[in-house]
Amino acid sequence: MSVQGKTVIVTGSNSGIGLGIAREMAGAGGHVVLNSFSDTEDDHQLAKDMAAEFGTDVRYIKADMSKGEECRALIEQAGACDILINNAGIQHVAPLQDFSTAKWDAIIAINLSSSFHTTAAALPMMRKAGWGRVINIASAHGLTASPYKSAYVAAKHGIVGLTKVTALETAQEPITANAICPGYVLTPLIDEQIPDTMKEYNMSREDVIKNVLLERQPSKEFATVEQLGGTALYLCSDAAAQVTGTTISVDGGWTAL
Repeated sequence: MSVQGKTVIVTGSNSGIGLGIAREMAGAGGHVVLNSFSDTEDDHQLAKDMAAEFGTDVRYIKADMSKGEECRALIEQAGACDILINNAGIQHVAPLQDFSTAKWDAIIAINLSSSFHTTAAALPMMRKAGWGRVINIASAHGLTASPYKSAYVAAKHGIVGLTKVTALETAQEPITANAICPGYVLTPLIDEQIPDTMKEYNMSREDVIKNVLLERQPSKEFATVEQLGGTALYLCSDAAAQVTGTTISVDGGWTAL
């Protein structure tokens, strides 16, 4: 599958899932815009290294996804947007009565409102180009819930709803909107947590992964960033031209329970 010459903007993409998807897009010939809230030499070097590795144009643009005006400025600064992948997100876990207002506001802003702002800015560009793809990285928590994750679950359910609205408003155009709903994905952040969890539960690495981290994931295997990138590439293909307003679960059977 190819996105040769398409401009691909991936929010929250200097690490983890976003970076993994961005790499798959660059490998398929896309002109990739990386993004995060920082603006370091490492951020820009990451873009240069990806460009050299894949032989395509890769840029890094700073934008704080908690601020609507910066979300829209990211799209404008990119100059074009054929494929928008809304990935930026944060997490906080606490019981409802202890969940701070500041944490709630930040999660809703970054995990939900940012996608509204970027999509609103990108759709005119897609319409002008005569083609477009909006791919929202939701979560298994966009389809089900867990305790202590009120803001995250609310935001991810909101992303699924926003995806459907976007799809309906573009249904008679060559633009689609879909949500990918990952379960647990093995990223460096998750991998770093495993040794501490092993000590906490006095378990082996394998037992921690299967019985603690992947307790709700029936496959007992992590999804990978490459699998998510491959799913995104499929949604950009001609084969998916009539796939819109959907959620695609990459969760090892979690939401089948």
